[in-house]
Amino acid sequence: MKKSIYSILRGTFLISDDSFKNWRVILFISCLAIIMIASAHSADKKVFEISSLSNEVKELRSAFVDNRGKLMGLKKESYIETKMKEKGIGISLNPPIKIIVKSSNK
Repeated sequence: MKKSIYSILRGTFLISDDSFKNWRVILFISCLAIIMIASAHSADKKVFEISSLSNEVKELRSAFVDNRGKLMGLKKESYIETKMKEKGIGISLNPPIKIIVKSSNK
């Protein structure tokens, strides 16, 4: 047991005759660690992107509701009436009359 711990600490297990197996395992574990780190970074990047997109959706929804409220105010008859009075156009006192045209081509 003491020899195996000393061989690990001194690194003799990497330069011995059967060290090819050890190098393969070390390289395999290193590649897996690199892939795991890259995957974690990719997942973190996606989480931040989702968070920023969620905030943008909330802002756009808020702007939509605000603009819809303003549009409702602009559509009111009282608002339109005041704007038309500023231009000198008033409400007609007579109701509209339907004009019926009879064609004489029959």
